[in-house]
Amino acid sequence: MNMDAIKAGIKEALALVEDAKQLADFWAKYFGKGGEIQKLMAGIKKVPNEEKKAYGQAVNEVKVLAQELYDAKKVEIEKKAMLARYEAETLDVTLPASGNGAGNLHPLTCIKNEIIDVFAGMGFDIFEGPEIEDDDHNFTRLNVLKDHPSRDMQDTFWLTDELLLRTHTSPGQIRVMDNQAPPIKVLVPGKVFRSDSDATHSPMFSQMEGLVVDEHITLCDLQGMLDQFVKALFSGEVKTRLRPSYFPFTEPSVEVDVSCFKCGGKGCSLCKGTGWIEVLGGGIVNNKVLENCNVDPDKYSGLAFGIGIERIAMLKYGINHMGKLFENDIEFLKQFKA
Repeated sequence: MNMDAIKAGIKEALALVEDAKQLADFWAKYFGKGGEIQKLMAGIKKVPNEEKKAYGQAVNEVKVLAQELYDAKKVEIEKKAMLARYEAETLDVTLPASGNGAGNLHPLTCIKNEIIDVFAGMGFDIFEGPEIEDDDHNFTRLNVLKDHPSRDMQDTFWLTDELLLRTHTSPGQIRVMDNQAPPIKVLVPGKVFRSDSDATHSPMFSQMEGLVVDEHITLCDLQGMLDQFVKALFSGEVKTRLRPSYFPFTEPSVEVDVSCFKCGGKGCSLCKGTGWIEVLGGGIVNNKVLENCNVDPDKYSGLAFGIGIERIAMLKYGINHMGKLFENDIEFLKQFKA
């Protein structure tokens, strides 16, 4: 076997190697399992005994040469790669700096601020209650007794037998009335939690509770207040209507609709052809709730309403899936400006 020809072949093969992948291919061809050098070493079995020593020495010379050439080529390729990386990473300090785009508020924050601005103009204060509530504030004192079926409607996340993630911001009503005598005008914004998730619902969402307690408060006060709210938020042309509903903490209770601000009440895809869109629920504070807070229902009455901030944002901005409000997609969020 011509060892000189094999050595020449190794030199030619390495001369053509230009990158790490080609070098790895060379190693596999000559040094890998079943490679050329292994075949040479295995060929010693076929050599006559008197020639085995010379053959072994010749094979070893080929192996040493291949290893030395391989090591030298490896150093050369690593140096070449390092220089290329340095060149690619070189910073031209004469180039103008790349600008940083200005940030903007999240659409939920924008809507929350708008709502607060509207009601602050009517004299409302702000109160923020705890997100972990007890059964007494979240249910019992809001006239939702232990065996009341409306507890099932809430899909509550219980932490212990008595503690839970609040299912609404209404416990804020109780905490305010416990610590403040009428007259009361307060908004209670915050996150609430229910085991519910689809295109228009999320296990965590935002509410804004409103409470007014004073003498001679009626449903007319509620509708007049909400008329001003929807005009400020949607359009000066919209109107509200009240529909009978049920909430254990208000009596009477109503759902509040707004005339469709997209079609002007004529009927479209947004209002599903009805000309009206449901925006919130409310009513006159139940006398039992006032009594539970030591407020005299013979002297005082109150109104309360609850606004879903995500729902308002979806309606105002034409968002068709609530999940988009929580995905932190920068391209989506760039569309909204405070």
